[in-house]
Amino acid sequence: MPLIDSHAHLDFYTETPTEREEVLRRAYTAGVHTILAIGIGDGPTTMNQALEIANSTAGAGLPQIYASAGIHPQEATHATPEALDKLAALAVQERCVAVGEIGLDYYHFDNPDITTQKQAFIDQMRLAANMRKPILIHCRTSELATPQAKEKFGEADAWEDLLALIDQHWTPHALGGIMHCFSGTVDQAERSLAAGFYLSFAGNLTYPKAQAIRDAAAMAPPDRILVETDAPFLAPIPLRGQRNEPAFVTHTAAALAELRGISPEELATQTTANFKNLFPTTREALKR
Repeated sequence: MPLIDSHAHLDFYTETPTEREEVLRRAYTAGVHTILAIGIGDGPTTMNQALEIANSTAGAGLPQIYASAGIHPQEATHATPEALDKLAALAVQERCVAVGEIGLDYYHFDNPDITTQKQAFIDQMRLAANMRKPILIHCRTSELATPQAKEKFGEADAWEDLLALIDQHWTPHALGGIMHCFSGTVDQAERSLAAGFYLSFAGNLTYPKAQAIRDAAAMAPPDRILVETDAPFLAPIPLRGQRNEPAFVTHTAAALAELRGISPEELATQTTANFKNLFPTTREALKR
């Protein structure tokens, strides 16, 4: 059973004219036959790139590509009415299956202030609800941030703020979504699951200090887990430190399977079924 990489930034592979195609062919050879390309670009002006990749990628030996579109919390100051209109125009297209990644990020000092981030998040949840599209969540706290970032964001907790906004503005729509690169605690995992989200695990699941993530991954229901690379970031062990790519999701999937006491084949079957359940428009294509 082929694997699905549920989160990869394919528009980053531009170091050579053929780099992206080479990356995609390696993914297909490794058994990764579907990829969700994340459409945040460098900000709203380039958030269309993932959908362009999805629409233009086809042929033997290449994965099926689907796309998202969204305004990352680091770009929240650019979530203008014009940018939201552009997002709506992208989200309505067939191969754009989700809005994201969106959310809150209190990790970097130069990130927008909390009020601005929250408003951009609310606006995009409202848009996604109108489009009937799931959302892809980015959440990063200031717990491990620099002293300057901690001073800026104070005692605010991105997880608490995020879950409160989801409860108010998203859960009533029953559309679900993905907690991308889940890096929270078991409690935060349980609350995310209760809000209707799937938990997607990336290469940091394999890192020695990531026991809290492994605890969450072990307890998550089998029908609510996914795997991803977040490529080109977060390469899993034994490739940590390298430029990540979708082919490497096999390592994360193997680690997750071992953690849960199942075979890699069972893990691939389960996560593929989960992806299709969340994104039903992909079902027919994934049969091929």
